[in-house]
Amino acid sequence: MTITANTRIALITGASKGIGAAVAKRFALENMHVILTGRDMKGLVATDDAIRAQGHAATLVEIDLTDYEKVEMLAAQVAQRFGRLDVLIGNAGLLGELSPLAHQAPADWEKVMAINVNANWQLIRCFDALLKASNAPRAMFVTSGVTKRVHPYWGAYATSKAALEMMVQIYAAENAKTPLKANLIDPGAVRTRMRASAFPGEDPMTLPAPEDITDIFVTLASPSLQETGVKFNAR
Repeated sequence: MTITANTRIALITGASKGIGAAVAKRFALENMHVILTGRDMKGLVATDDAIRAQGHAATLVEIDLTDYEKVEMLAAQVAQRFGRLDVLIGNAGLLGELSPLAHQAPADWEKVMAINVNANWQLIRCFDALLKASNAPRAMFVTSGVTKRVHPYWGAYATSKAALEMMVQIYAAENAKTPLKANLIDPGAVRTRMRASAFPGEDPMTLPAPEDITDIFVTLASPSLQETGVKFNAR
């Protein structure tokens, strides 16, 4: 696919597997150029192979989002190559250890916060100007249903997602008078590795595949979208 001034550029974190990979493939079918980011280069290549099989191409970036200097460098590279970013998908997430708060290891707590909260703040900070260079900038972040009520033993994950939701809503409010729209997506129960880790006794084949929930991402990436600061359910 030839990238033109009308081609929408989308950056997706956690694109090596699961929801991120499914969204990347769907966006490519929607004629977007996707920037795939993640720590697993083998997984990114697999996603890229699937996109190429569809007749499209992607840009691959192996990156640890907790290396904030690398995130800044990535933004500079996107600016140099594309001059803007039309769609930002903050999908990468970490479940962490499910345990009582008092038993949570500090290192495990910090890892969950680093990926689920701090990395998304760094994405906002580094890509804000590039998003505003787009004529219809869209940012969306993957959250969870755990914020709807109290879930014992889900302390780090639930706390991180609650913080993410408030952060995105603040970002949306700060940009209420601009074209930028920032929203949240609760994918629900989906057949992913994270879900299997959290519910090892569950039959994964009773759950929808990541490919089954990509419609909401396409909707929220649309230039015609008016909603901002909203939490959407994928189904």
